[in-house]
Amino acid sequence: MSYKIVIDSCGEFLEQWKTDEHFESVPLVLTVGGENIVDDDTFDQAEFLKKIAACEECPKSACPSPERYMKAFECDAERIYAITLSAELSGSYNSAVLGKNLLLEEHPEKKIHVFNSRSASVGETLIAMKIEECEKAGLAFDETVRTVEEYISGQNTFFVLENLDTLRKNGRLSGVKAFVATALKIKPVMGSTDEGTICQLDQARGMNKALVKMMEHIVAKTSDSENKVLAICHCNCPERAEMFKEAIAEKMNPMQIVVLNTAGVSTMYANDGGIIVAV
Repeated sequence: MSYKIVIDSCGEFLEQWKTDEHFESVPLVLTVGGENIVDDDTFDQAEFLKKIAACEECPKSACPSPERYMKAFECDAERIYAITLSAELSGSYNSAVLGKNLLLEEHPEKKIHVFNSRSASVGETLIAMKIEECEKAGLAFDETVRTVEEYISGQNTFFVLENLDTLRKNGRLSGVKAFVATALKIKPVMGSTDEGTICQLDQARGMNKALVKMMEHIVAKTSDSENKVLAICHCNCPERAEMFKEAIAEKMNPMQIVVLNTAGVSTMYANDGGIIVAV
């Protein structure tokens, strides 16, 4: 095996990666009401959403340990790439870097690079796809790293939430504001910053209007869309995702559109009905 791509479990996995030795997902641990849930292939989205709805406390996530990353890096691959959710949102990036350094102490000849996605969810997925593309094109390790870092700098992530409970529970939205927003059916349109933090881009009354607003921001921020891959991730709302896919295809005509369902970490933050888009 010449290369390996390690992704923390906030990044959604394409179906074919689940049986591909070049890919490994390193799970975060989710905590709801004192119960720890590993974000791996045993994750049950429907059950998890029920637990979140029933618990007044905000669900939390814990990043993988440096030792867990080190274990993922211990392989026969000559070139190893890791992708983590934004370093501004989680300790996963720092943990992966520590895991890299631990392995390099024992195997200094290894080539390992950890990418700070400055994103999450399908933003990480698209980065992994870019690495795979570079590897299949025969690029050298340093050239792949340079190409992918440039790709990350030009990437944007957007999302719209149907349910504001998680924002309310984690203190990002006061109880009064959450109540008013819910009563008026106001949906925030959120996006990533260049540094990898989250900002509010817009808002609208009703989910459909919010999705239209999000589409406007995506179109405005995306150049050369015909040569780009766009990814849509949904939390338990496949029909909404397909509707958005058809609409964005008419507006932008991207080279490829990938649609995925949220795994554990993304489910926790997007909550039931949320839509995430990266391009």
